[in-house]
Amino acid sequence: MSDSIEQAKAAFHRWNAAFNARDTDAMVAEMHFPHRRLNGQNQFEVWENTDDFRATRGENMTASLNAQGWDHTATTSIEAVQSGPDKVHLAINQSRRRADGTEYNAFPTLWIFTKIEGRWGVQFRSSFLSEPVQPSGDVLG
Repeated sequence: MSDSIEQAKAAFHRWNAAFNARDTDAMVAEMHFPHRRLNGQNQFEVWENTDDFRATRGENMTASLNAQGWDHTATTSIEAVQSGPDKVHLAINQSRRRADGTEYNAFPTLWIFTKIEGRWGVQFRSSFLSEPVQPSGDVLG
């Protein structure tokens, strides 16, 4: 495995650990800006800088995840599909899970990592994440 791929995967794993810890500062540390995401509804989200990202990824996102019964997001596979010395495309499969480990929303996603000024960070994401189907009954309280 090339050093570029290893570095991009390491940055992804740090970002995902920060996402699971709901640590926005640590997520931002693994990103480059402007940052773009093509979401599951084929709409672009663009964050020009860290302040833009922080404004949209704080308490509201955590509340939405909690309403879903989310506990963590697991990575079920990660593969470099293209790479060069300053850019790596990672095809990733993710799984949103409850505290007991049951999966309630799995989705594929493509992340593009770039090396800018000697630092690897994600700069583009395209996900097939859709809203999860809520369980029947009053499981979420």
